[in-house]
Amino acid sequence: MDLVKAKTKLPIGIQTFEKLREGGYLYVDKTRYLIDLIDRGSVYFLSRPRRFGKSLTISTFDAIFSGKRELFEGLYASEFFDRPEYKPHPVIRLDMSNLTTDMGLDALRSSILDQIRENSDRFGINLETALPGDALYNLLYRAAQKYGATVAILVDEYDKPILDSIQDIEKAEAVRDILRNFYVRIKAADRHLCFVFITGISKFSKVGVFSAMNNLIDISMNDRYAAMLGYTEEELLNCFDAHIGDTATGMGKSNESLNAEIREHYDGFSFDGKTRLYNPFSVLNFFNEMKFKNYWFESGTPSVLVKYVKRHDLEAENFRGLEVSEDFTSVAEIELASPESFLFQSGYLSVRERKGNNLILDYPNNEVLSSVSNLFLYGKYEIAGISAARNNLEAALGSGQPEELIKIYNSLLANLPYDIYEREERKYIAMQEKKDSFTPPPYAESFYHALLFTLLWSSRVNTMAENHSYWGRSDIEAEKSGHRYVVELKVAEGKEAAKKAAAEAMKQIREKGYADKYATEGATLIAIAVDKEKRRVAEHLIE
Repeated sequence: MDLVKAKTKLPIGIQTFEKLREGGYLYVDKTRYLIDLIDRGSVYFLSRPRRFGKSLTISTFDAIFSGKRELFEGLYASEFFDRPEYKPHPVIRLDMSNLTTDMGLDALRSSILDQIRENSDRFGINLETALPGDALYNLLYRAAQKYGATVAILVDEYDKPILDSIQDIEKAEAVRDILRNFYVRIKAADRHLCFVFITGISKFSKVGVFSAMNNLIDISMNDRYAAMLGYTEEELLNCFDAHIGDTATGMGKSNESLNAEIREHYDGFSFDGKTRLYNPFSVLNFFNEMKFKNYWFESGTPSVLVKYVKRHDLEAENFRGLEVSEDFTSVAEIELASPESFLFQSGYLSVRERKGNNLILDYPNNEVLSSVSNLFLYGKYEIAGISAARNNLEAALGSGQPEELIKIYNSLLANLPYDIYEREERKYIAMQEKKDSFTPPPYAESFYHALLFTLLWSSRVNTMAENHSYWGRSDIEAEKSGHRYVVELKVAEGKEAAKKAAAEAMKQIREKGYADKYATEGATLIAIAVDKEKRRVAEHLIE
């Protein structure tokens, strides 16, 4: 693949291809994928997370079909304009993320109509109908007639109006019905079209764009276009080489160590289980600020995810290494979307690998894992304002100070609202009753494990749960900056019972050889006993 570095200016927040090229900003050449799509077919859908380059792709298609060949000098697509059969086409662009969705259904219809009229005004075409679907069809028909050429229609974020209402299923379905009646008119105008490209985050097959347009090709998980958006490792090293050198010097690191940290923070997105991609938004902002921060996650509004986590009673560790069928994102109805489908299509989960006809999911990188874990602490357990504590824990474990883990974990337990404990206790009692047991169960260790996992992940500490050894499975194994920790956690009742539990936990770590794999590097052993009555760590041992 030809890699083109236009200039060194970083295109922070620029989603317009023309502005990017005319301004001399750095551009990673993805145009070979676009030309390939044009050559192979004419009606496509692509799903990608927010801020992953969908709008820039739409803008690039616009420039190709509009005949702006001067913008493609030095790029793969430049030769496309020299083909004898090439000619410009009228382009209709619809950005559904700009629609009004919070003022009722009539306002939504009016907002759709406004976008169509913006396109018709650009072509000098007067539309008389007030119905969005009719207006779209008339525009496509009349634009093709006026210019003597078929039309390219580009729809960005087709599902945004639905996702805006996802917490209210009844409203979301009403919005879906409006969009269905609108999108089906694209199919009806097929003879007037040369190319259709639609982007979004999710795929709801009963939204008319999928149910009516049976020739729509979904390339979202197609190997051929896996690297069409996002940066590959090769692209990062070649196109950002000057930025890597400057940033490494500014941060006092070698290029190699900096690249490893960038990979850990921002790499790992995959849509086919083979190609790994860096998040373009985070990479650009990192080189601009020269600081490791959670740029992509913090750029969105996680309120929907917070509500989703609470409503579905999710745990962060449930999705690590989760095996699903390869068609797990294909959902007919909004309300049937599984949590893993929602999290994957939103960009919070990625395909780690393929396993036959199934996929193994995981969080893509440390940025997403730490951010999602922090959000779980807030969304599910209603714990807020612990960013300083998480930073302290990261620094402490990175410098070999395990006592800080006990202090911060106890602080988290103390800040947990009382009704959360009661809720979890009721949940486990209900689970036990389903097993026809008449004895209320002891308070489950899994709750305290989940809290500790989530705390470590949110603190950007590399953590594995239930890692196998030759004698069993450890509760937690963690690593930060070369310091390794093996943790065993137990729940007891009362101070004396906690002392025995901690001793038993340390004995278990030793006898089952949980730390033997670290014989060369060394590891710190941590035994924790939580008093279920006091709801805090009552005893711990560190070796």
